[in-house]
Amino acid sequence: MKLTLQILTLTSILLPLSYPIEFNYPSVFNFGDSNSDTGELIAGMGDHLDPPYGMIYFKTPSGRFCDGRLLVDLLMDAMDLPFLNAYLDSLGLPNFRKGCNFAAAASKILPATASDLSPFSFGIQVSQFLRFKVRALDLLAKGRKYEKYLPLQDYFEKGLYMFDIGQNDLAGAFYSKTLDQVLASIPKILEEFETGLKRLYDQGARNFWVHNTGPLGCLAQNVAKFGTDPLKLDELGCVSAHNQAARFFNLQLHALCKKLQSSFAGSNVTYVDIFSIKSNLIANYSRYGFEQPITACCGVGGPPLNYDSRIACGQTKVLDGSSVTATACNDSTEYVNWDGIHYTEAANQYVSSQILTGKYSDPPFADKMPFLLPIKF
Repeated sequence: MKLTLQILTLTSILLPLSYPIEFNYPSVFNFGDSNSDTGELIAGMGDHLDPPYGMIYFKTPSGRFCDGRLLVDLLMDAMDLPFLNAYLDSLGLPNFRKGCNFAAAASKILPATASDLSPFSFGIQVSQFLRFKVRALDLLAKGRKYEKYLPLQDYFEKGLYMFDIGQNDLAGAFYSKTLDQVLASIPKILEEFETGLKRLYDQGARNFWVHNTGPLGCLAQNVAKFGTDPLKLDELGCVSAHNQAARFFNLQLHALCKKLQSSFAGSNVTYVDIFSIKSNLIANYSRYGFEQPITACCGVGGPPLNYDSRIACGQTKVLDGSSVTATACNDSTEYVNWDGIHYTEAANQYVSSQILTGKYSDPPFADKMPFLLPIKF
């Protein structure tokens, strides 16, 4: 394991220090796509993931599109809260007292169409939450025996509502639209997002934590599909158009969050700049102990991308007349990218450490939650 990851691990073990103001959200409710899906799509579609998914932390596929923990898992750790169970995963005695995860891989903000891989768009996720809340309160009214498993009534108002969604709206649009058309679609996407947030606010949600979207053009999947012409790549080897769309989306998302900070009376709306964190990681990967910023750890084809859209990580298929298996690299801690689309646990650890400094948030939240003090060397 790299020195950087050892430092992060030691920090999490030895320095769980906090500021005087406690971060005391009793529960977390998460909405999003595969960046924070802890098993929703797999459970909802009756599907499965194959090894080596989950190999680093869970030692088996856990419904997460990662070799280990996701960013949401690491943030829950930092809050001293348990991992969030997926809303639709009914087996394994799920406990929802500290929150629930509605995020589903491949989900978009806009309503799903017949061709989408996930039917669980943002509006559906919000509707699932509203049903979850009604059902939980109904059960709690029937007796104290349910209090061990479900959020209490005031948890819904005092809880933290986290959002990491929008990436698929942009990335998917590039398969059929020009850059100008993608940019023109962003206001409609954010109108839908605002509608969902207002539904939650009207139901008592007050603490909103909104992640912007990352540098889409730096994902091996998009480089393989849209970066065959070197003129379409930037100095980091990322697809320029995709990152331009992500930046434009983030500017408007930031403006929306500022608007809601004013219009949602009594609420806290925090905008988190994931794009800057991930872009810095990709641009300066060696400084943080990584060796591969874009190449997928788990895939086929070898450098420079090790990615083939015809075969997913862990699968075996006949490609071009030969049977091949998409296997994992020897050491995933050397890689930022896990399977061409998602980040490794090692990269997620870096991103979470930066989020927890508070400096990538508007307004800053470092005075409201415990976070790990940086080691100086």
